[in-house]
Parts: sequence; C-alpha cells; structure tokens
Amino acid sequence: MPSAPKILARQRVAQSTLFSVEQLELEFSNGTKRTYERLITSGGPPAVMMVPITADDKLLLIREYSAGTNSYQLSLPKGAVDEGESSEDAVHRELREEVGVDARKLKHLKRMTLAPGYMQYAIDCYLCWDLYPASLEGDEPEPLEVVAWPIAELDQLLACEDFSEGRAIAAIYLALQTQQRLQLNVNASEAGI
Repeated sequence: MPSAPKILARQRVAQSTLFSVEQLELEFSNGTKRTYERLITSGGPPAVMMVPITADDKLLLIREYSAGTNSYQLSLPKGAVDEGESSEDAVHRELREEVGVDARKLKHLKRMTLAPGYMQYAIDCYLCWDLYPASLEGDEPEPLEVVAWPIAELDQLLACEDFSEGRAIAAIYLALQTQQRLQLNVNASEAGI
C-alpha cells in the first residue's frame, strides 16, 4: 500500500456551524502535485447510528425531516456523541430520545465513513436488542414518528422511496448478519458445541 501523500500546505477556505472546508496542497509519492478539498467536522467524537431490533423481529425506524432532500425520510435513529460522552452512552441516550426505548444489549458493528474522498465524517453503528421502554426529551424540532418494520419485509422497506440513506441500509445488513452469527453462537453454546 502506498504511503499517504505529503501535505505541502493547508488552508481553511470556508466555515459554517457544522463544518469547514479545507484546501490541501498534496504531493504524491510519484511527485505528482494536486489540490484537494475536504469537509472537516467539528473534530469531536463520531456520531452513532443504532439498529434497534425488537423481540418479535422488527426494526425500529424513525421518520424525520431531512434538509438535504427537503423531505421526510425513514431511517435509523442516530445522533451526535456529546462532549465527554462515550459512543455507548450516546447510543443509550439517543435511543431514549428518538425511539422511546433503551437496550440492555449492544454490539458495535462498524465505524462507517460517508464520503471519505472529501469528508472527514464517521459514524459508529450499533446493533441494539433486548429493548425496554425508556424515554428522554430530545432536541428534535418536532416529534419523530417511530415505525416498527418487520425484518421479514425488508425487501419492501428497501423499495420505499423515502428509505434511501445508504449508511442505514448498510447498517441494517451488518446488524442482521451479526444477529444471525450471535444466534448461531448461542445455539452452539446451548448444544454444548
């Protein structure tokens, strides 16, 4: 694997409340020089996204307004990790705020990036199960709609026009694969294997 290019210069070219745009002057190992731009997030911990699965095999989704598409979208609960908070603490808080449940069991699935070619953003995805009712007041501008979607009808979910977030789709597949592997381990343990 080649080494990362040498950064010759870096300059902030734009700033907003959510991110800044940084321009990088790079020199690659073969001597080629290029200018790249990237979005820099606040620099804090990554965000979290949860795949909550009920005891009767339903995904708990939320429907909320998405400014990027100017529409209401169906997705997984997610949110920022607050300063001084661990990712696991953020999972518990966000589940309570957005879905009205908490999870006794969590499994970190993967840290995902969104567009690593130009964006620093990352999100930690978690499988959440053994759910119980619990709620906290959230910071959303309006109440979120919670939708319990049967896993057996995943194909219909994927066909919905208002369910289009790539990282949510990837997280669901990772969660279902992990859930199946965990169940196989439980079954093997119970069988004495």
